Amino acid sequence: MGETEPTEALRPHAEDAFAHELAALAAQDDRPRPARWKLSPWAVATYLLGGTLADGTVITPKYVGPRRLVEVAVTTLATDRALLLLGVPGTAKTWVSEHLAAAVSGDSTLLVQGTAGTPEEAIRYGWNYAQLLAHGPSRDALVPSPVMRAMSEGMTARVEELTRIPADVQDTLITILSEKTLPIPELGQEVQAVRGFNLIATANDRDRGVNDLSSALRRRFNTVVLPLPASAEAEVDIVSRRVDQIGRSLDLPTVPDGIDEIHRVVTVFRELRDGVTSDGRTKLKSPSGTLSTAEAISVVTNGLALAAHFGDGVLRPGDVAAGILGAVVRDPGADRVIWQEYLEAVVRERDGWTDFYRACREVSV
Repeated sequence: MGETEPTEALRPHAEDAFAHELAALAAQDDRPRPARWKLSPWAVATYLLGGTLADGTVITPKYVGPRRLVEVAVTTLATDRALLLLGVPGTAKTWVSEHLAAAVSGDSTLLVQGTAGTPEEAIRYGWNYAQLLAHGPSRDALVPSPVMRAMSEGMTARVEELTRIPADVQDTLITILSEKTLPIPELGQEVQAVRGFNLIATANDRDRGVNDLSSALRRRFNTVVLPLPASAEAEVDIVSRRVDQIGRSLDLPTVPDGIDEIHRVVTVFRELRDGVTSDGRTKLKSPSGTLSTAEAISVVTNGLALAAHFGDGVLRPGDVAAGILGAVVRDPGADRVIWQEYLEAVVRERDGWTDFYRACREVSV
């Protein structure tokens, strides 16, 4: 289905939401494609970064950032090296991972979600115990993991939050990535990866509860670090685009009606994140939260919902104030002091921010 076609899915997979763009790229893509790739590396990069095709089809940007990072990531997937997308929370690692898999393999759903409780079977394989008890170990009783399926079919597998997976389970990937083989000792067999197989992992080393990758596993990856947006304008663009996409699926007001508040949210987040005001004149204390672009998207989306259901449909300071407070004040003690100092020293004195100051004071009491 195309991006503009109605769907009952609250959040369609990338290959469904942007099917018309992928189809247009495939139709005009005359460059060499690696085995089992749906698009050439050039077309995959164009899908992520956006552009206009020869027939006038507009490819919307999925990622706003350095072009070279995307080119390195795409090129890595065309080799026998796996790709590790590394960055602080909220730098679009999962978003980029999904769109890369959609463009390369046409399927972004071969996914292992990493948690502290992720078992080895999630990466290797499990068993249908009814079949196992009735007939003993067999291929019919084996339940393949997303990684095993990707190996067998020459597709792209994804492992989200790799550093949240226990270290001994992480290392299950070493043989898969180095030998391109998954042994099945219970059957005396193995699954060999066919051409086209690769793996994208995402990780961050900022949050609590992460498990460092072993040096042996890290060597199997080519690491691409996704940075925070370089400028306020870039971050506003990212937030506006994502809020507009999310808002359309939820029948919320359009982003242009709230662009001033998006600028304001991004400014607050960047100043507190960087520890200095945008003019460089005032040093600030940074709160404990990450204040990521993803959190800014969440604040604005929630504000639009408030405006739509309890306001006049126009995003105003009062609609985003509570969301900003929730994002900034994670530690009720230290963060609240930092927020109050920022309100009184910066927001109160800033021209055109009086309504925002009052809204923030109201929800902060």
